[in-house]
Amino acid sequence: MSLLKQTIASILPPDNEAAWAADARLDSLTKPPGSLGYLEELVRRYAAIRHDESVKSGRGAIAVFVADHGVADEGVSAFPQAVTAEMLRNIAGGGAAISVLARRFGYALKVVDVGVKVDTSAKPLAGVTYRRIAAGTRNILDGPAMTPEQTTRALEAGIEIARELADGGATLIGIGEMGIANSTPAAALLCALTGIAPESIVGRGTGLDDAGVRRKTEVVARALEIHRAALTSGDSMLAALGGFEIAAMAGACLGGAASKVPVVVDGFIATAAAAVAAKIHPGIFDHLFFSHRSAEGGHARALDHFKLRPILDLDLRLGEGTGAALAMNVIESALDLLHNMATFAGAGVSGKVR
Repeated sequence: MSLLKQTIASILPPDNEAAWAADARLDSLTKPPGSLGYLEELVRRYAAIRHDESVKSGRGAIAVFVADHGVADEGVSAFPQAVTAEMLRNIAGGGAAISVLARRFGYALKVVDVGVKVDTSAKPLAGVTYRRIAAGTRNILDGPAMTPEQTTRALEAGIEIARELADGGATLIGIGEMGIANSTPAAALLCALTGIAPESIVGRGTGLDDAGVRRKTEVVARALEIHRAALTSGDSMLAALGGFEIAAMAGACLGGAASKVPVVVDGFIATAAAAVAAKIHPGIFDHLFFSHRSAEGGHARALDHFKLRPILDLDLRLGEGTGAALAMNVIESALDLLHNMATFAGAGVSGKVR
């Protein structure tokens, strides 16, 4: 059995009894019942995903998957493709926004090259993990972005990274990405998965002007028409429209669920990956937290379509896992409240009058 099939087969539903135990603990704390609002739901869901009635928390980790896209040739990004390799170096070197946040919160940062056009693996960059599938995907207007074999390899690369982080003690895994032009395949995937028109999904990405957005929207519409016959399963959608880093993030969602570790999804592009993972394994959303409502394109519409509640709304549209890191800190704060607040009995505080 392949790693992908083995992983999917090993995913268990969340544990309701663990959620009930966490709820009982929350109700014993020195506060009115439910007064911590959505923080309490975060605790219950964390316990259920972890299958842990004691709701132990451990270390957080961020995985940033980096790759290039052939569709960049269509002028769908305001930045040149060379920026992908430059940002790979910057993230690993500590200079990117996600690097700062990972240091700030004490999260392990895993930077994974799954298909950057410029291959630096001959002289490996410090801080980069190499799981290269190819030197970027094919242009989705010229054919499928990936072969079926490449799609599986990218999914399994994400599974392996999630498993490695879980084995290393991570109890929360955030996923993010970097790749010039990757908001185009992400938009195409979200259109295919939701049925929402490209005009309502496509955004400015790294800063396109109005003409650039129109061009990008046309590219997405053409890609959806070209690959209409392939838009049936998660795997075939990924192969037709996706990218190595998008597939790897989808794999990380599956791998985290199999390891009973919640995965915290970043913004627009990571949401496309998570939605594909849900197409591959329905029910995967129950194992994920969605970190924020991005200002990019139709991210809010996609979240509404899937009935997903993000933790934050900060008008972020950077990617890299920045929103995931911030939301992980919120989840950890909720867990700290669970474990460190006094109970009514312990503090000698009178409970609610019945």
